[in-house]
Amino acid sequence: MYALLAWTWLRAAARYPVSLALLTAAVAVVGALDLVAIMLLFARAPVIAGFGAAEVLFLYGTSVLSFATADLLLGSSSRLGQHIRQGSLDAMLVRPVSPLIQVATEDFSPRRTGKLIPGAVVLAAVLPRLDAPWDAGRIAMVPLMVLCGTAIFAGLWVLTASLHFVLIDAHAATKSVTDGGGLLTQYPMSVFGRDFVRGVTFAVPLAFVNWQPALYVLDRPDPAGLPSWLRFASPAAAVLVCAAAALAWRSGLRHYRSTGS
Repeated sequence: MYALLAWTWLRAAARYPVSLALLTAAVAVVGALDLVAIMLLFARAPVIAGFGAAEVLFLYGTSVLSFATADLLLGSSSRLGQHIRQGSLDAMLVRPVSPLIQVATEDFSPRRTGKLIPGAVVLAAVLPRLDAPWDAGRIAMVPLMVLCGTAIFAGLWVLTASLHFVLIDAHAATKSVTDGGGLLTQYPMSVFGRDFVRGVTFAVPLAFVNWQPALYVLDRPDPAGLPSWLRFASPAAAVLVCAAAALAWRSGLRHYRSTGS
């Protein structure tokens, strides 16, 4: 059903191919501005918090791919608060399709794939330049960390969207977790304080998007002194975040009492 609804929006967008191409290119260019910021930093310093340009770009590529994929699949769930305030969620509840699928596929547009372009290009260019002891485990870890990162961001999107069931307007707060998390994971966690790193490891598990598995791939010690087994905990973190998101969403739906409109 998700694929059917997404295909309906895609067919509508494809009726205007020039506009679609220009919008996709514009999204890609805007997404690359974060890359420009990173390159400007390296124009002034050879390393950032002990990490070289290739290593930071590796973090950037994996973060952008994970975030952009999750945004493509479930980014529209952030519109839930708008539907609740307008009363349009009531109409979704009487349709024979999950409200989450309806919200997630709303205005589904291929222009969002433009966000994938900078990350994919950077990752393909930087992988051969990494000074890492490549073996079967490290090679397999790269696609695994992107997959787990996507699941973590997707779970956080649904989890934060569920706050709209109990808060009047939580849009800014949810963006600070989702978009803010996407920006945070583009940099080495060693640029932040140790207490902050522990917070994004054990409270909001953004460190498992790419930081912890990247330490394994790059064969680097954890600057925060956290246990080495955390480098392999991204799948478990993804499962826990998605499970928490499912529980929060179902609880929100059960306690939803309509706007009365």
